[in-house]
Amino acid sequence: MRFVFVAGVLLAIGKFIAYFLTHSNAILSDAMESIINVVAGAIATFGVSFAAQPKDEDHPYGHGKIEFLSAGAEGGLIFLAGLFIIYKAIASFFEPQEFHNLDIGIILTAAAGSINFLLGGLLLREGRKHHSALLIADGKHLLTDTVTSIGVVAGVFAVYVTGYEWLDSATAIVFALYILYTGYKLVQEATVTLLDKADYDKLKELVKLFKENRREKWIDIHNLRTQKYGTDLHVDCHITLPWYDTLEESHKEVDHLRDMVQENMKYDVEFFIHADPCVPPKSCEVCTLKDCPVRRAPFIRKIDWSLETLLPNQKHSIKEGE
Repeated sequence: MRFVFVAGVLLAIGKFIAYFLTHSNAILSDAMESIINVVAGAIATFGVSFAAQPKDEDHPYGHGKIEFLSAGAEGGLIFLAGLFIIYKAIASFFEPQEFHNLDIGIILTAAAGSINFLLGGLLLREGRKHHSALLIADGKHLLTDTVTSIGVVAGVFAVYVTGYEWLDSATAIVFALYILYTGYKLVQEATVTLLDKADYDKLKELVKLFKENRREKWIDIHNLRTQKYGTDLHVDCHITLPWYDTLEESHKEVDHLRDMVQENMKYDVEFFIHADPCVPPKSCEVCTLKDCPVRRAPFIRKIDWSLETLLPNQKHSIKEGE
């Protein structure tokens, strides 16, 4: 992140040089987004450093939530940059400026866009490797800047070839709208994560693991929930086990479930499992344990584990009429 931040400062300087040489609003739009890149890079560097701090008494779940707050702030800055670009472009329709050195501006903008493409790809790769929402957000931002640079180069080149100066402002507005959309999506994704909206992709992955590694004593799993704390994944669930097992035996089953998830998930998983005793005879109807010594009702049907059955906070049983 420090490397990307320093590179962002140098790229912003290069783009503003291109603007002062050309007086192109399209190039100004690209330069303004680079200013946002610098601010966002500073926020991201702080966020990654803060999130890496270990858990403490005041933050028992760690400091990872700062990543989503920082990503949301970055999205807000991107959105504001888009609004400024639109304002500047509309104003230029009424007060057009004379262009200069468009060829140099095209070269500088294209070079900056190419470097942003490489930096964005680097951040995306590292973000996915370490499951960092902030690195991914910053990588997407730089790739957005690359797309903007491509559009700016195309627009300025069109002005250079045709002489139609209004194409410069039109290009700036089109890519400002794209910038607005990118900023909105980053804010939206950060907000829903901070509000702990259910991540159904991760829940589906957990359900698949449970089904593939299901053991006879795991009579039932319910109240399944996940929360994301930076690069860590927190999972809660309730598991129903035979009521006659000793505490030590039940604890072994809980450990087996936890270890299985930690070995198969790509995240650092913190698993909180609440063990419930089975409740005969209702639990007997869905229990697949063949050698149960105290069965009080015949087995009727195996409950299929899915999002619909594992998310509710309710033990499973065969309902009347089924």
